[in-house]
Amino acid sequence: MFIQTENTPNDDSLKFIPGVPVMGDGTAEFLDTRSALSSPLAIRLMGIEGVKGIFYGPDFVTVSKDSENTWAVVKPEIYSILMEFFSSGQALFRSQEERDNAGPQDTKILDTDSDTVAMIKELLETRVRPAIMEDGGDIEFRGFDEEGSGLVQVKLKGSCRGCDSSTVTLKSGIERMLMHYIPEVKGVEQVLDQEEEIAIDEFNKLEQRLGEKARPK
Repeated sequence: MFIQTENTPNDDSLKFIPGVPVMGDGTAEFLDTRSALSSPLAIRLMGIEGVKGIFYGPDFVTVSKDSENTWAVVKPEIYSILMEFFSSGQALFRSQEERDNAGPQDTKILDTDSDTVAMIKELLETRVRPAIMEDGGDIEFRGFDEEGSGLVQVKLKGSCRGCDSSTVTLKSGIERMLMHYIPEVKGVEQVLDQEEEIAIDEFNKLEQRLGEKARPK
């Protein structure tokens, strides 16, 4: 088995392509040991020092690490686990139910969706998601403020999570496309999980403290 790697726009995320289907359909993301328990592969990868996120695409696995550990150290361990796992023919999830629960349901068009929301979901599923998967990531639809601001709320996942270019991706790519095809859409904003908001807030506080120390007295 030959596993290829591809760089992503995020220096701390690498896309591994094993040459066999991974999810086949859909995606799944694991950001901690607890969520990874449903997948034997994810729990092993999360056991590698420095690994902080696993993302399954149709035919790839994106692994994200912290900035303290280098790929030179982390990558050989990832290769070894991926080779062993995909050569063994093991199931990706412990049960079909856990596999179904892991995949996104966000762009499934519901009877209760308005025509505008249905069009947004259709565009995200058919035009946006495939492009973002090329970079080892995914996008999740979180909502649309139809009565008020006209903003579409999305969440970026996989390699796109926490990537410097993710804001550019949102504004120049996704927002422009949705506003072009759907006049009701006035903009796109990224939704952050509580943990991400706390991390960004702490980072900003640290930067502020460092800036104050650097100022001449």
